[in-house]
Parts: sequence; C-alpha cells; structure tokens
Amino acid sequence: MTYKVFLDNPYLKEIDAKVLKKEVKNNSSYIQLDKTIFYPNLVGGQPMDYGTINNMEVLDVIKLGEDIIHVVRGDLKETRVSLSIDWDRRFDLMQQHTGQHILSSSFHRLYNATTLAIHIGEEYSTIDIKKPSLTEDEASQVEYLANKVTQSNFKVKSYYVPKDQLPRLPLRRDTSIEDDDIRIIEVDNIDYAACCGTHVSNTGEVGLIKILNWESYKGNTRVTFVSGSRALEDYSWKNTYIKSISRLLSSKDKDLLNKVNNLYNNKEILEKENRKLREDLLNIKGQLLLKERVQERDVDYLIKKFHNADIKELHIIAANLNKSQEKLIQIYGIFSNEIGQFIICRSKDLNINLKEIYYKISNQIIIKGGGSPQMVQGTAALSTMDKVVDLFEKEIKAIL
Repeated sequence: MTYKVFLDNPYLKEIDAKVLKKEVKNNSSYIQLDKTIFYPNLVGGQPMDYGTINNMEVLDVIKLGEDIIHVVRGDLKETRVSLSIDWDRRFDLMQQHTGQHILSSSFHRLYNATTLAIHIGEEYSTIDIKKPSLTEDEASQVEYLANKVTQSNFKVKSYYVPKDQLPRLPLRRDTSIEDDDIRIIEVDNIDYAACCGTHVSNTGEVGLIKILNWESYKGNTRVTFVSGSRALEDYSWKNTYIKSISRLLSSKDKDLLNKVNNLYNNKEILEKENRKLREDLLNIKGQLLLKERVQERDVDYLIKKFHNADIKELHIIAANLNKSQEKLIQIYGIFSNEIGQFIICRSKDLNINLKEIYYKISNQIIIKGGGSPQMVQGTAALSTMDKVVDLFEKEIKAIL
C-alpha cells in the first residue's frame, strides 16, 4: 500500500521515498513507492501531477488498488528516490477542484441541482448538473454566490468518516466509494462532499470562479467553468480582444455589442442586395450568350468554349436558360490552367437523355463526372477538351 501524502498535505512539493517494487518494460520503469506526493491520473475526474523522480520525468501516475504506480522513461536504478512535483500545475488543479465543489454547492443551494459528474480539464473544467436547462440569469446567480463563498475565505477541511456515520452528514450528493473510511471535503459547514482530490486550505485561494458556457447534455446541463489563475487568464485575453475591437470600431467597450449588431444587420442587407445584383448580372450574361446560339432543324444550339470561367456562375446561367427557353441545347467547355471542365444541358421540352450520351462518350475518351438526363457536367484533360465538346455536339445532333 502506498501512503498518499497528497491527501494529508497537498502543499508538499518535494519528498524522499523508498522503492518497493520496480518493473521495466517498453524502456520505462513502473515503480511502486512506500509514499508519494504524485496524484494519480483521472482519479475522481482530476488529472495527474507532473514532476520528476530523481530528475527523471514522470510520464504517468496510475492508481492500482491501494497502490500508486509511477512511470518514468528508462531504468531507474536507485532504491531511495527524491520526488518533486510541478507546483504551478498542482496549485492550478487544487484551484479548479475546490472551485468545482463551490460551484456545485451553489447550484445545489439555489436550484437543488445535483452534480452528476465532473471533469477537471487541462484548459477548462465541466460539471454535469441534474437540471434540464439553465438561463443566463440563473447562471449569473450561481456565479455570484460561488464567488461570494471564495471571497469569504472559508476554511476547507479534509477528514475521514466511517462509512456507517455518513448519514449524519448533509452530503451534497451520494457517494459510491466502498472504503470503510470515507474522505470528506468540507467547506466550513457550507458544503460536504466525499472526495479523494487535492484542495486548497481556504476558499480565498480559489480566487475567482467564472462560468464560461453551458449546453444540454443527456437531458441535463453541462456547465463549463474556470477557476483561479485560469479565470484571470480568461479575463485577460478577452479584455485584450475587447480593447482591440474597440479601437478597430472606434467604439467604447460597453457599446460594442450594439455596434457589432448594427454591422451584422448592415452586412445582411448588403449581402441580400449583392445576391440580387449577381442574379441580375448572370441573367444579363445569359441573354448575351443567347445571341450566339445557332439553330439547326428547329433546335437552338449554344456551343461555347471559355478560358478560366467560373464553373459555378456558368452552371447558374445554364440552369436559368433551361427554365426560360425552349428547344435549347447548351454545350460549354471551360479551359483552365490545370484541367478542363464541361457542362452539357437541354431545355425540358427536348426528349433526349444526356446521361446516356455521357456514358457513351466516357467509353470513347477519359472524362469524369455525372448528372441527370437533363444536365451533365464533369472534367477532362485540357488536351482532350476540344474533342469532348465535339463528341457531345455530334452525339446530340445525331439524335435530334
């Protein structure tokens, strides 16, 4: 059994320990010590500590029953070792975890919303609360209460209680821990929860708790938040962005939302006007193209080769002419810098299956594409584009 020093003193940064067992595999040493300050990975939803053992980087920390296994790269030879954790990371995780307890307690007190699951992440953390929805006002009320708790600098206590004594405590949520003695984290007679994580000694050390977002999740609500230094960093970069945008828009920070809303509305109007102008322009281009049609046996043929034309625009023009004209065949070839493209279509009143013609031509020359009986399109090598256009013209005229 490994003595878990971090449960009794999470502020201890360095310690010496004795190697009890060691196994080397895959060029890594798996070490069990008599005691450790390293928190194991994702136990209770909390990430592992980083640090070193005899100046060798700790790659993983694994809880195996009552033992803690430390993984370092290489073969650790010594039987007495020195452990050192990354204190900045440890304190950050302590701030996040205690912040989670305070936030969960606030949801429970205000809205009787039980915390169903937690995840302490590398950038932000989440809690899943038993509440089908959450409003902006409710989130603000919870955040306000949570920060009042941190500002009050209440004592955060940890102690063990026999399992049969748990009913005497006003636990915020039931526990599934099967140990005979259950570790309790108490926030000064305000919140009680069974927990095996690392925590600060006073709520004031959490600093700030900020709810970032929330979303529906499996019929409940998942709340994303940051605490402590992460909350300060979040405020810092957002404040920098807001100041930059304020200068860009020559607007005060409190007026930015209205300014951006106005810009967005104006953008929508301009885009609508632009779409209308583009439609008008394409209709004009279509009418100009019609002047180049040639009639043969009572059918109009519009056959044209373009250099670096926009295939999307040409597709819209072809579709518009199909709708407005009768007895019209359109055959377009586009010669770009890299590849050839083609669009072949007919008006609805002509009884000809262009898809069948496409498959017939594809057996004679390499083309890629597809379509419908009324319109086909695709690509071909630039060197064969003239032949592709000629073949479609020949096959269509042979039928009509």
